[in-house]
Amino acid sequence: MQRVAFKMYLKPGFSEEYEKRHAEIWPELKQLLSNTGVEDYSIFWDKETNILFAVQKNNGEQSSQEIGTNPIVQKWWDYMSDIMEVNDDNSPISIPLDELFHME
Repeated sequence: MQRVAFKMYLKPGFSEEYEKRHAEIWPELKQLLSNTGVEDYSIFWDKETNILFAVQKNNGEQSSQEIGTNPIVQKWWDYMSDIMEVNDDNSPISIPLDELFHME
Protein backbone atom coordinates (compact mmCIF):
# COMPACT_ATOMS: atom_id res chain seq x y z
CA MET A 1 0.00 0.00 0.00
CA GLN A 2 1.26 3.43 -0.92
CA ARG A 3 0.43 6.62 1.00
CA VAL A 4 0.11 9.77 -1.08
CA ALA A 5 -0.14 13.35 0.18
CA PHE A 6 -0.60 16.58 -1.74
CA LYS A 7 -1.81 20.12 -1.25
CA MET A 8 -4.34 22.17 -3.18
CA TYR A 9 -5.66 25.71 -2.83
CA LEU A 10 -9.17 26.77 -1.83
CA LYS A 11 -10.33 30.20 -2.93
CA PRO A 12 -11.06 32.52 0.01
CA GLY A 13 -14.63 32.41 1.30
CA PHE A 14 -15.54 29.00 -0.08
CA SER A 15 -14.87 26.63 2.82
CA GLU A 16 -18.56 25.95 3.50
CA GLU A 17 -19.28 25.31 -0.17
CA TYR A 18 -16.26 23.02 -0.48
CA GLU A 19 -17.40 21.02 2.54
CA LYS A 20 -20.98 20.86 1.21
CA ARG A 21 -19.90 19.55 -2.19
CA HIS A 22 -17.73 16.87 -0.64
CA ALA A 23 -20.51 15.84 1.75
CA GLU A 24 -22.54 15.21 -1.40
CA ILE A 25 -19.74 13.55 -3.39
CA TRP A 26 -21.09 11.82 -6.45
CA PRO A 27 -21.50 8.05 -6.00
CA GLU A 28 -19.93 7.41 -9.41
CA LEU A 29 -16.81 9.39 -8.42
CA LYS A 30 -16.55 7.58 -5.11
CA GLN A 31 -16.90 4.24 -6.91
CA LEU A 32 -14.25 5.22 -9.47
CA LEU A 33 -11.82 6.09 -6.70
CA SER A 34 -12.49 2.78 -4.96
CA ASN A 35 -12.13 0.84 -8.21
CA THR A 36 -8.80 2.56 -8.83
CA GLY A 37 -7.53 1.49 -5.40
CA VAL A 38 -7.86 4.81 -3.58
CA GLU A 39 -8.97 4.33 0.00
CA ASP A 40 -8.75 6.03 3.37
CA TYR A 41 -8.82 9.46 1.69
CA SER A 42 -8.94 12.60 3.83
CA ILE A 43 -8.68 16.31 3.04
CA PHE A 44 -7.78 18.85 5.74
CA TRP A 45 -8.13 22.64 5.56
CA ASP A 46 -5.63 25.16 6.92
CA LYS A 47 -7.85 28.18 7.64
CA GLU A 48 -4.93 30.63 7.76
CA THR A 49 -3.61 29.83 4.28
CA ASN A 50 -6.62 28.22 2.51
CA ILE A 51 -4.38 25.27 1.74
CA LEU A 52 -6.11 21.93 1.45
CA PHE A 53 -3.94 19.04 2.59
CA ALA A 54 -4.95 15.64 1.21
CA VAL A 55 -3.72 12.21 2.18
CA GLN A 56 -4.82 8.86 0.83
CA LYS A 57 -3.83 5.23 0.77
CA ASN A 58 -3.62 3.49 -2.59
CA ASN A 59 -3.78 -0.20 -3.33
CA GLY A 60 -3.85 0.34 -7.08
CA GLU A 61 -1.55 1.68 -9.72
CA GLN A 62 -2.78 5.28 -9.58
CA SER A 63 -3.65 7.94 -7.03
CA SER A 64 -6.65 10.21 -7.39
CA GLN A 65 -4.31 12.73 -9.01
CA GLU A 66 -3.46 10.36 -11.86
CA ILE A 67 -6.92 9.51 -13.23
CA GLY A 68 -7.64 12.85 -14.87
CA THR A 69 -8.44 11.39 -18.27
CA ASN A 70 -11.63 9.85 -16.88
CA PRO A 71 -14.78 11.82 -17.86
CA ILE A 72 -16.19 11.58 -14.30
CA VAL A 73 -13.04 13.17 -12.90
CA GLN A 74 -13.06 15.87 -15.57
CA LYS A 75 -16.71 16.66 -14.77
CA TRP A 76 -15.83 16.89 -11.03
CA TRP A 77 -12.94 19.23 -11.84
CA ASP A 78 -15.29 21.49 -13.81
CA TYR A 79 -17.77 21.43 -10.92
CA MET A 80 -15.09 22.43 -8.40
CA SER A 81 -13.23 24.97 -10.56
CA ASP A 82 -15.16 28.00 -9.30
CA ILE A 83 -14.04 27.47 -5.68
CA MET A 84 -10.48 26.16 -6.09
CA GLU A 85 -7.29 27.33 -7.74
CA VAL A 86 -7.08 25.33 -10.98
CA ASN A 87 -4.97 24.71 -14.06
CA ASP A 88 -6.11 25.52 -17.61
CA ASP A 89 -7.91 22.14 -17.87
CA ASN A 90 -9.75 22.83 -14.57
CA SER A 91 -7.69 20.24 -12.70
CA PRO A 92 -6.91 21.49 -9.22
CA ILE A 93 -3.47 22.94 -8.76
CA SER A 94 -2.00 20.08 -6.81
CA ILE A 95 1.48 19.84 -5.36
CA PRO A 96 2.74 16.41 -4.28
CA LEU A 97 4.31 16.23 -0.84
CA ASP A 98 7.18 13.95 0.15
CA GLU A 99 6.75 11.80 3.22
CA LEU A 100 9.54 12.43 5.71
CA PHE A 101 8.15 10.52 8.69
CA HIS A 102 5.54 7.84 9.35
CA MET A 103 4.66 5.98 12.52
CA GLU A 104 2.25 3.07 12.82
